[in-house]
This record gives sequence, structure tokens and C-alpha cells, in this order.
Amino acid sequence: MICLVRHGETDWNKLGKVQGSTDIPLNETGIKQAQATRDYLAGSDFDLIIASPMQRARKTADIINESLQLPLIEMKGFVERGFGEAEGLTREEREAKYPSWDFPGMETWDALVERVMQALQQVNAKYGEKKVLLVAHGAVISAILATISDGEYDIENTRLVNACLSNIQFVEDKWKMHDYNLADHLANI
Repeated sequence: MICLVRHGETDWNKLGKVQGSTDIPLNETGIKQAQATRDYLAGSDFDLIIASPMQRARKTADIINESLQLPLIEMKGFVERGFGEAEGLTREEREAKYPSWDFPGMETWDALVERVMQALQQVNAKYGEKKVLLVAHGAVISAILATISDGEYDIENTRLVNACLSNIQFVEDKWKMHDYNLADHLANI
């Protein structure tokens, strides 16, 4: 059982800029979102936390772990998708400069899916009997959910909100998606 957690908000999220591999910290709202997630998950029975080593995900994981006090492992396989020359640009700037949305230097969707699904398989192989909290990024979580839902849900057109929760489970030799983009715990932020 894995609960996927998107990191809290950053200034670039707020401005609509693509972050990708640029290592941007949480802003005040992002810290509050992580704290709300911490409070919501307090007392839950997870066994460990796995986080992307990027500071926005790692800080979110650290804040959540203040109440859980679990082993925390960083995994590079869950770093955000690289968006090449689009990083740091707003939506309007991206559309003007790259109307085809083909950003030079961008990690391809197929490469992203292969990387994150391989990392997910490593987690399952090593911690298959554990309940895992996995703190990562929007494109990473979207790639996982789109792959395992196999078209059952419209993941590609769903914007995952910062600090949302999505739950997946490995059952009968395949991944099953229980729910996604849960954000009721953020209602007061």
C-alpha cells in the first residue's frame, strides 16, 4: 500500500512556472500544506516514508514526519521530470516560445514513465509488505497514476493539487488505484 503525496506549494507553483529539475523550496503556503498533511496523517499506521531528494519534496516529507517519526529514505528515481528549456517559464511564456509544447532538453513521457515505474517496482520489491508514504512531484505522480489506471481515469487532464494524496496498492500481481487527488485536508489553507 502506497500513499502518494505531492509536495507543498512553491513560489514557482504560485506563478505558474514549470519547475522540473530546478530545485525550488516550499513557500509559506507550501509549509502550511505540509503541516496540514502532517496533522491529517498523524496517528496513521505507515511504516516508512520515501521522498524525492529535491528540497520541495524532502521538506514536505520532513514536516509530515514530525508526527509520524518514521524511517525516511530518499530515492532519486522519484525526482521531478526535467522540462529542459521550459523550466522557469510561465504558461504564457511556454505557449509563446514553444507552441508545440516540445521543450528542448525535456525528459520524454516514455522515459519518465520507465524511470518512475522502475523505482516503484524497487519500492514494491523491498517494502512490499509495508505501508509506504511516498512524497514526490506532480509529473511523477501523474505518470504513476496514468500508467496503473490504464485509461480508467482521466489522469492526463487532471491537475494534481499541491499536497494532495493518492492511494495505490499492489494486489494480485498488479497495481490498483484506490483514489487520487484527495485534498479535503487542505480546505482551511
